[in-house]
Amino acid sequence: MKPCILLIEDDKDMRDLVGSHLEHTGFDVQKAEDGIKGQALALQYSPDLIVLDLMLPKVDGLTLCQRLRRDERTSRIPILMLTALGGTKDKVSGFNSGADDYLTKPFDLEELQVRVKALLRRTERAPVGSSGTHQEILSYGPLTLVPERFEAIWFDSPVRLTHLEFELLHCLLQRHGQTVAPSLILKEVWGYEPDDDIETIRVHVRHLRTKLEPDPRKPRFIKTVYGAGYCLELPTGGQIKDMQNILAKAKEERTLQANQEERASA
Repeated sequence: MKPCILLIEDDKDMRDLVGSHLEHTGFDVQKAEDGIKGQALALQYSPDLIVLDLMLPKVDGLTLCQRLRRDERTSRIPILMLTALGGTKDKVSGFNSGADDYLTKPFDLEELQVRVKALLRRTERAPVGSSGTHQEILSYGPLTLVPERFEAIWFDSPVRLTHLEFELLHCLLQRHGQTVAPSLILKEVWGYEPDDDIETIRVHVRHLRTKLEPDPRKPRFIKTVYGAGYCLELPTGGQIKDMQNILAKAKEERTLQANQEERASA
């Protein structure tokens, strides 16, 4: 069965061009010209991948991406965002809304094909990582990765991750205690080298820190090595118990703060 791609693009010429190219490449393509129809088709077909334009009528691409990520039925579908807005802030907004990858118009159709295939490979392969000869690390100290659910068990508690967050954490875990260069992360996590702008990595590192760190502003585990990359440092032995208490206290404080903000806005 051909992989199904949902193309949500309001420009008819672009929609026909991209759709025809993807069909010629071997995909089954469903098309939508606005955000409302796009969301309906996503629920109807459960596509293997969504190519989503940013500037859409009725519901814009960022809002639609957020809706798809919040819906359990579509939350795991990889999303490639297309847009004429290529600034760093625009990329950050796209990734923050839940996009897996970002392609700026105008683009080469071959580049689109590379991005689509890379996203599909990432979601289809099992479990994760490359087929190298070294033994794959899926557990160390308080961290265990569960490839089947794209989940991390962190200090005995499950943490839900996106595909990219999982792959990024997996990449760092293979080299825990070592500094991993951005070029290696881009190649191993994204499956190709998109560009030399590491803002793509920074956004997903920030997301991971929000889920794993007691204080994301002062990371203890996912550290930035300025000018060199990122390093995952995990506690061992007696440190685990101490850190578990710190995380539990930080979680209580965040819950208390959220409750106070909710009452204040009521």
